[in-house]
Amino acid sequence: MKIAADWLHESGLQRLMAALEGAGFQTLAVGGCVRNALMGLAISDVDLATAALPETVTKVAQQLGFRAVPTGIDHGTVTVITPQRAYEVTSFRRDIATDGRHAVVQFSQDVAQDAARRDFTINALYIAADGTVIDPLGGLPDLTARRVRFVGEAEARIREDYLRILRFFRFTAIYGDAAAGFDAETLAACAAHLDGMDTLSRERVGQEMRKLLAATDPAPALAAMAQVGVLARALAGADPRLIAPLVHLEQGRPRGFLARLALLGGQDVGASLRLSRAEMAMLDNIRGDLGSDLTPAALGWRHGQEVAGDIIFARAALLGQSLPQDWQGDVQRGVAAICPVTAADFMPRLSGPDLGRALARATQRWLASDLRALKQDLI
Repeated sequence: MKIAADWLHESGLQRLMAALEGAGFQTLAVGGCVRNALMGLAISDVDLATAALPETVTKVAQQLGFRAVPTGIDHGTVTVITPQRAYEVTSFRRDIATDGRHAVVQFSQDVAQDAARRDFTINALYIAADGTVIDPLGGLPDLTARRVRFVGEAEARIREDYLRILRFFRFTAIYGDAAAGFDAETLAACAAHLDGMDTLSRERVGQEMRKLLAATDPAPALAAMAQVGVLARALAGADPRLIAPLVHLEQGRPRGFLARLALLGGQDVGASLRLSRAEMAMLDNIRGDLGSDLTPAALGWRHGQEVAGDIIFARAALLGQSLPQDWQGDVQRGVAAICPVTAADFMPRLSGPDLGRALARATQRWLASDLRALKQDLI
């Protein structure tokens, strides 16, 4: 089987692969770029796997005039920077020791050994420079069926890296067939290793949860995670029941993860998922006005277009209501609006705290009027 992919014909990639192959080292594209190309989805990164050792990859890249950076040299990874893009080139390898977070690897000449150490069969697919697909572990039928299946025994793969528990639910949410449900044996393997999740850094957990929550429909995966206890380990106190109503309302709207996270809830969310200050501020704004009676226009003025939209969708899902009529136009009206009163309108009659309170009261009345009250009404 051969496939055509625009990225596969990039001159830098073809030159690099041809040079390594010409030196006697099998070199293949692998992982997400292959999976997504076969599914007709966009790709972000192109990774290569090769029989060449890192020092050989570096030498060949430099002979081609490319820059080689030893970004993960202990695990066999060299990043080769070409005019088109940067490629992570990793030597074929096999695991010789794992502790649930890190692996000790041994370099290999065998692509089948390299495939056997990967997490899911749909990620153990390779493409040669001419587009030929190489499938050492039977991942193509799984990809066709949209079935996310661990390589070999699920428990063994999970013990190698407990983050794979979260990756299983995230990949199923994005690439799996929701109608097919979740394999009971795999769910049982995840449930049996919940304690291992406690060894994961919160940064890694947060990264996986962000990606999961940004899936087209994460509701079935989150429900399954809650059922087997994974969700409580990732984010204590989280409840996924409002995610499905929110997803239903979101049809056709670009998806973010913060509105979904606001409805998912949880304890100490910022620390649990290592949210940035900007993300935490947006989440607080969404949660802060979920229960308010501010109109879409008032929300647009207060928060801007993106956060106002998140609040409107999350509020409708929370209350079991439909979206307000012409909410987009009202939000835009609010974004463009300018409050008709300023501090100068109360000066010099008022100053200090009295001035601040008067301005706040006038602004609140303006918001309550759907931004329609005039200056004389507010003063």
